[in-house]
Amino acid sequence: MTKNRIKSFKFAFSGLLHTFSTQTNFQIQLFIGLIATLGAIYFQFSRIEWLILIITIALVLTVEILNTVVEVVVDLAVKEQLLPDAKIAKDVAAAAVLLMAIFSVIVGIVLFFPHLK
Repeated sequence: MTKNRIKSFKFAFSGLLHTFSTQTNFQIQLFIGLIATLGAIYFQFSRIEWLILIITIALVLTVEILNTVVEVVVDLAVKEQLLPDAKIAKDVAAAAVLLMAIFSVIVGIVLFFPHLK
């Protein structure tokens, strides 16, 4: 592995650590993902159920990270001025997280409900 590739991984892990240590919503979503994972173990999910669950958890966490990126970049760009377009950008990024969270709940219901009968 080249030094640049190793540096890239270090930067990525640094970003992940920053997100985990500073973003409460990411922590909450990670905790909910852990609970869902424990539930999947308990209910002995099939391979396809595991794949759907893992992809759903990954999508929620990834969208939350991208929301954080948008917030930081917008704040840097506008230097904390209250510009209408900056607010729209941040609100739409937050809406993406909300939408993903809503759909992840629906996926969770579809995955777990049959096991609760």
